[in-house]
Amino acid sequence: MESTHQNKRRQFLTQGGKLATVLAAISATGGLAYAAPASTSSVDCKTADNSASAMTSINHPHYYLKNVRLEKGFVYEGSVVTATETDLATLEIKDGKIIQIHSSGSGLNNSLPAYDGMGKLLLPAFRDMHIHLDKTFYGGPWQAPRSRKGKTIMDMITLEQQLLPTLQPTTQERAGKLIDLLHSKGSVIARSHCNVDPVSGLKNLENLMVVLEQRKPEFSCEVVAFPQHGLLHSQSENLMREAMKMGAQYVGGLDPTNVDGAMEKSLDTMFQIALDSHKGVDIHLHETSPAGVAAVNYIIDTVVKNPSLKGNVTISHAFALSTLSPQQIEETATRLAEQQISIASSIPIGTLHMPLPQLTEKGVFVMTGTDSVIDHWSPFGSGDMLEKANLYAQLYTRPDEFTLSRSLAIATGNVLPLDSKGQRVWPKVNDKADFVLVDASCSAEAVARVSGRQATFHQGRLVYGSVGKAV
Repeated sequence: MESTHQNKRRQFLTQGGKLATVLAAISATGGLAYAAPASTSSVDCKTADNSASAMTSINHPHYYLKNVRLEKGFVYEGSVVTATETDLATLEIKDGKIIQIHSSGSGLNNSLPAYDGMGKLLLPAFRDMHIHLDKTFYGGPWQAPRSRKGKTIMDMITLEQQLLPTLQPTTQERAGKLIDLLHSKGSVIARSHCNVDPVSGLKNLENLMVVLEQRKPEFSCEVVAFPQHGLLHSQSENLMREAMKMGAQYVGGLDPTNVDGAMEKSLDTMFQIALDSHKGVDIHLHETSPAGVAAVNYIIDTVVKNPSLKGNVTISHAFALSTLSPQQIEETATRLAEQQISIASSIPIGTLHMPLPQLTEKGVFVMTGTDSVIDHWSPFGSGDMLEKANLYAQLYTRPDEFTLSRSLAIATGNVLPLDSKGQRVWPKVNDKADFVLVDASCSAEAVARVSGRQATFHQGRLVYGSVGKAV
């Protein structure tokens, strides 16, 4: 199933635990500029932020954003894509939408406020579709996770039950800081799992809802009520039903065999809550044993029997898919696509080789997310979806212009500037003004070099970084 190239790449990435250092180095390094390098600004985020002409807020509902770099097509040698062409444009933004795209140098209404994108590349805003905003060490003093040597998932749950009361007083503050982190990386859309369990009760959810309401103008986030300690194991069904009434959009679940010890009963309970509350499902499924495969098939069968669930179910992690044969992957991917069941993968770098390209080829919607950001599970979460796209490209593709540009899709919810034929499909008039300005010449360079983010916009609002004053 894996090519020799992919095996060697995986071995390199997993040796010595150096990935974080490698990616950090890549992030700080400039890349080759294939598209209009002479016009691409070399000003980095720090320089722009400190400039006297930098604008760190935009207080107008209707304005121009001039001098932004848009991809316009691929450059070919024969049938091979070798580079990406770009040009400069002006976006006209009103009430959170792009209402017009003006070519550079065209006549504009001088009475409208105008800002300068400084030649930075415009990319669709990123989406962190699996994160835990409600429990983190981020924003507080450094704290490494305890050793997991010899520990089972049940041991980790016991540890979490001890930690949760100490984390709750800072839930709102640290969730806000995580949102700031996501903004700095270019993400304005997220899906957060939130603990619902007998230890924290509904308090984590209450705190998270307060933060999300406060940040609503600048951040869009779906919430999954997550029974981290086991839906059946912690007897959390009633709490989960209350969480649905409080506004959570998805019913969560966790390893129905390894944690709850009753696969069918656990999944039936989770789905019944979703059906009764008319909500979606997003389950953590880490199991790699045959029980994990059985759970995937049971989930698909349940959606088949309940058509209202079609398009409203996500399997997070889905590590069991890495154990399937090529034929089994094809069959399972076809069934997942037919029921519009999405996969949320954190792009694992250990021994698991997820069949993500095969899933995508069959029409399965594959998302990615941070998962943990510096908590008792892991200290390595960066909140950077462009970094995830880079990792996906390293593990699952070959590093050419075309495939690098396609790898961006996993960070943007499949929104790409160019389609596979090189036609511009984003941005379009009436699109939401959700985008990020990146210090790169094209999507391929941004993915390969994990290029720096200059500014992040959510529905026309500047939520991170800076732009220039238009001349």
